[in-house]
Amino acid sequence: MKAQLLAAFALLLPMPAFAAALEGEVQRQPINWVAIAMFVAFVGLTLWITKAAAARTRTASDFYTAGGGITGFQNGLAMAGDYMSAASFLGISAQIFTDGYDGLIYSTGFLVGWPILLFLMAERLRNLGRYTFADVASYRFAQPPVRSFAAVSTLLVVSFYLVAQMVGAGQLIKLLFGLPYAAAVVIVGGLMMLYVLFGGMRATTWVQIIKAVLLLGGASFMAVMVLAQAGFSLETLFARAVEVKTQAALATGASADQAAQQGRAIMAPGGFIKDPVSAISFGLALMLGTAGLPHILMRFFTVPDAKEARKSVLWATGWIGYFYILTFIIGFGAILLVGTNAAYLDGQGALRGGGNMAAIHLAHAIGGNAFLGFISAVAFATILAVVAGLTLSAASAVSHDLYATVLRHGQASSADELRVSRITTLALGALAVLLGLVFEKQNVAFMVSLAFALAASGNFPVLILSLLWSGCTTRGAAWGGTIGLLTAFVLTLLSPAVWTTTFGLGDAPFPYSSAAIVSVPAGFLAIWLISLVDRSPRAAIDKAGYPAQRVRAETGIGAFAASDH
Repeated sequence: MKAQLLAAFALLLPMPAFAAALEGEVQRQPINWVAIAMFVAFVGLTLWITKAAAARTRTASDFYTAGGGITGFQNGLAMAGDYMSAASFLGISAQIFTDGYDGLIYSTGFLVGWPILLFLMAERLRNLGRYTFADVASYRFAQPPVRSFAAVSTLLVVSFYLVAQMVGAGQLIKLLFGLPYAAAVVIVGGLMMLYVLFGGMRATTWVQIIKAVLLLGGASFMAVMVLAQAGFSLETLFARAVEVKTQAALATGASADQAAQQGRAIMAPGGFIKDPVSAISFGLALMLGTAGLPHILMRFFTVPDAKEARKSVLWATGWIGYFYILTFIIGFGAILLVGTNAAYLDGQGALRGGGNMAAIHLAHAIGGNAFLGFISAVAFATILAVVAGLTLSAASAVSHDLYATVLRHGQASSADELRVSRITTLALGALAVLLGLVFEKQNVAFMVSLAFALAASGNFPVLILSLLWSGCTTRGAAWGGTIGLLTAFVLTLLSPAVWTTTFGLGDAPFPYSSAAIVSVPAGFLAIWLISLVDRSPRAAIDKAGYPAQRVRAETGIGAFAASDH
């Protein structure tokens, strides 16, 4: 039952969270030399890109935002790369393999967060910010309190996200490449530090783009081959999948009626969460957390102007939507080609290597060892690119927000910022490797859910209200955001997913698996109330600064220009 609860919870998380599903004991497979060769080739290519990027990374602007010279198309593809993760690729397809139609519900639900970025935030973020989202959140406020909150929030979100990715990478590579877990984690940590340390945002962006193209190409090929099996008819594909599930149910001893019902169930919304309150809560975390993730928000400063920022979101939404359609087809394809092949199943009828390996086995079924090697290498590269982006956003929070602005009061030179950022990168890399090793056997699913809940409860309310409400004050943003963060953190620890499933402490004090339904309103309410009762001299300055902020946000007059194109 415990394993089932873990699996169900992991599948309900935001898409990047599926890295966390690769946990527990993972059986090492025979070494796949084709996969290793492709992996080495990819790493060699990306290290060359990093070397080229390093030669052009001379200033803080180059390091944090690639000089603002990334096009909307390139940035959109890189942003999509953050979501088209190996975790998403494996997790969604595995969910569909197991439960059918439900997988599409979460895919489409996740996309809902992107219009918020497009219509409410993209243009304003680019016009007001320079390096980090804290530039936007603190635009008209006293710098130390708001930037300190933003830096702490960024570090918390990134830490939980980072650990999940590191553990996911370790387990994935242990399974696919036959490498020891510790070696896999050290490789990921080392390469991540190289990308960020020398190449900064330019190297990270191009690694994301290459990875996104390879994953889209690989997934498209798999989807086409699956559709070819069904005569390019989705109706035939679904009908055959229902038939396979029905036959599987009959083989387990179910009656004809029960088997038919189980077969048809994969084409109906089942709902992992029976409780509507928890469903709404997860939806809030998915939707609003996306618009509060520091490594995503940071990407809006890599483009030359607001027009390209809007293009970024449009392209990202298109690529992500297309990718989720592919995973849907791949999941049903796995039912047909993997679920009926004893070579991919163990003695109990479960997938070899764990439930998340449906897409990997499908790759082998379609293209043999060569295509399996390709997908394996891309899967590793995917996690690597996500980890690099996370590290860069955390390093920028420490160097730009805490060091340059709070400690040095804006007097730090570009060289000083770069130095602190690179020291932070080394420290984060070492910490990520250490935590990855410590949490090898630990359930890390809750860490990703916590990252999204934190982003939705802290970063998002502060950003939205500072951008759209003239009455927001420094105290409101700093203290209200902190209250949202703490509420999300505490309630998640007290939820069934952590308290009961992870820690085994009995019945959870907080009855819902996601805290967002309480913590998000708490964040908004706290900011509103504190700002409303704030009568300090600083509050008057904050409110008086809103018209100028609005003009710049909507027109771009005075916005930072790109340093190169």
